[in-house]
Amino acid sequence: MKFVVSSSTLLKQLSAINGVIASNPVVPILENFLCEIQNGSLKITASDLQTTVMTELAVDAQERGSIAVPAKILIETLRNLPEQPVTFTIDESSYNIEIHSENGHYRLSGENATDFPKVPAVEDGNTVDVPADVLAHAVSNTLFATSADELRPAMTGVFINLNGQGSTFVATDGHRLVRYRRTDVSGGIDGKSSIIVPRKALNLLKSVLPSENTEVSMRYNASNAFFQFSGTGGANIQMVCRLIDERYPDYENVIPQDNQNEMTINRQDFLSSLKRIAIYANKTTHQVRLKLDGNKLHISAEDLDFSNEANETLACDHPGEDLEIGFNAKFLIEMLNNIDSEEVTFKFSQPNRAGLIVPSEGGENEEVLMLVMPVMLSNYV
Repeated sequence: MKFVVSSSTLLKQLSAINGVIASNPVVPILENFLCEIQNGSLKITASDLQTTVMTELAVDAQERGSIAVPAKILIETLRNLPEQPVTFTIDESSYNIEIHSENGHYRLSGENATDFPKVPAVEDGNTVDVPADVLAHAVSNTLFATSADELRPAMTGVFINLNGQGSTFVATDGHRLVRYRRTDVSGGIDGKSSIIVPRKALNLLKSVLPSENTEVSMRYNASNAFFQFSGTGGANIQMVCRLIDERYPDYENVIPQDNQNEMTINRQDFLSSLKRIAIYANKTTHQVRLKLDGNKLHISAEDLDFSNEANETLACDHPGEDLEIGFNAKFLIEMLNNIDSEEVTFKFSQPNRAGLIVPSEGGENEEVLMLVMPVMLSNYV
């Protein structure tokens, strides 16, 4: 088997799907890319058993065949080659692979392609088409709030609910929650309309989604989700991931409804102030104190272990009662970083109840709500 391909084109496609390969895979062959040639097209597959990503590109080839190629050595070789045509010659009986460049010759050992795990098929599933930029925005708005706690597997993914009225993306780690709604993406009227997609799969999807606007075909059933779209350079990219088979927490009951105390503030000013104040906060709790006094917001933090403290005052729009409440600065900073609006509105009820953050200017066809649990203050001064 023999084929010729541009070194930079091949490297770009391999780099896009390389993130799925685990450093110590359960099955050793998963350290390889599965390369399949058919009808002048090269299909490359990478997998960790839970998530499988495939990309397809045109190459100069007259034959057909398949081989498993060591991922690390192939990527490092291409990364250090200048842009040029490279020729791959594969001996399918010995699994030897030879790469010929303009002034070099490299030989490496592959493996039998038949040992590579089969890609699961998504049959009898629901299908919905989502614009790539909408999907990327939904994933970016929620992914950061997922949990890393494997003892609560449902929270390690993003909950996606599709129905006839629209779609809802939810992520939570128990300390914060993000609910992102779209009215222009709907589906899942028949059968299973709610799925939980793992964090790793969505991270990979976000990295390979094209910047130019294209449709992503999303198909899912009770066990797997399948995404397909045209990537950068016209390559056809597909991803199949195993869904998290757990019951998602009843997040709607966590969101407080009676939030009479509201504060509207410039997002960038508040974010910059938090970043400065957080430097002086306790390195374990990251606690910052927010004190609302009329149309003034006093932000302060202290670290008693090192006698560090800092405070700033910002102007805000606050018609409600005075309030003092504590939050984890890291959570607030991450949430504000994932909001596009120039101004944000905070909604409070009591110092021991969750606070809500919503952008003052919502995007078209979208609704963003972020919830963050308070940190109990030791004293109110």
